[in-house]
Amino acid sequence: MSSLSAAATATATATRLLPTKSSLGRFSSRRIGYSTVPSPKCSASDPEQLKSAREDIKELLKTKYSHPILVRLGWHDAGTYNKNIEDWPQRGGANGSLRFEVELKHGANAGLVNALKLLQPIKEKYSNVTYADLFQLASATAIAGGPKLPMKYGRVDVSGPEQCPEEGRLPDAGPPSPAHLRDVFYRMGLNDKEIVALSGAHTLGRSRPDRSGWGKPETKYTKDGPGAPGGQSWTVQWLKFDNSYFKDIKERRDEDLLVLPTDAVLFEDPSFKLYAEKYAEDQDAFFKDYAEAHAKLSNLGAKFDPPEGFSLDDSPPKDQPEKFVAAKYSTGKRELSEAMKQKIRAEYQAVGGSPDKPSNQTIS
Repeated sequence: MSSLSAAATATATATRLLPTKSSLGRFSSRRIGYSTVPSPKCSASDPEQLKSAREDIKELLKTKYSHPILVRLGWHDAGTYNKNIEDWPQRGGANGSLRFEVELKHGANAGLVNALKLLQPIKEKYSNVTYADLFQLASATAIAGGPKLPMKYGRVDVSGPEQCPEEGRLPDAGPPSPAHLRDVFYRMGLNDKEIVALSGAHTLGRSRPDRSGWGKPETKYTKDGPGAPGGQSWTVQWLKFDNSYFKDIKERRDEDLLVLPTDAVLFEDPSFKLYAEKYAEDQDAFFKDYAEAHAKLSNLGAKFDPPEGFSLDDSPPKDQPEKFVAAKYSTGKRELSEAMKQKIRAEYQAVGGSPDKPSNQTIS
């Protein structure tokens, strides 16, 4: 999403799902936006439950076409990080705080309550998964068809709305100045290459003027959906993750495709343009840099338990004993003592052999 910027105001493709009472779970009528379902306290999410949740998210994507809004949800939970603040959770970042109403009401988060409603049944099904992990898992899973992301999990949740960051940490879509993007993303510890690579996620999704103030009510690419029709997309195939975002902005041949000020600046600023041109020509280079930048963003500000986090691709199956690897328990080669050498030699000689020349005697 065009940096977090346009992603911040652009609504995604997800249908405006208004769940039934049962599917809303613990959503309060007065406090729409966050659930009181408890999160695991001071412990990592359960790896097996995370894997199962990932499969449920894949099924959700097949029916709700919610790729863009789930990417945006993960980004906005992480994108409040301030590298100049050391203490957790004051520093912001991927800590699950976006589940609370006070943060959902921030202007940049318009519409994200719908993403939370989509994920709430999954959260209730897998209670040993933190919101912080669930948001980032959903965001990564939604990059369907794109690069494999080197994600890790084990994020700890904040416990209450008083721990939410103040409004204003996410970027705006409007200001075309490169300085605006750099002010926001440099605060997170990201660089120009990562800003441009992350912008490429706008290959997914649409913007709706009635929600964000940007884009057309509908175009030839969005009038028939999938999902709820309408809005203006950045690309023709706006549910396919590829490098067409960069190609389409560069060419600007189709007025039905959206170009926000924060998109246009990628080909105007000399440093940004270097990467934007590269990604327009080389999808493999874009995929590589995007995967690294997305994973980095998803870890910003997070507190992990265990501290190093864990990967879903290499964590051992639950209740399965660790595979024995002899070398893991070896402390290195040791020289035998002279007494032990003499003992071994005597045992060999007793059966007519020696350590240097095996015995021909058959032992039955």
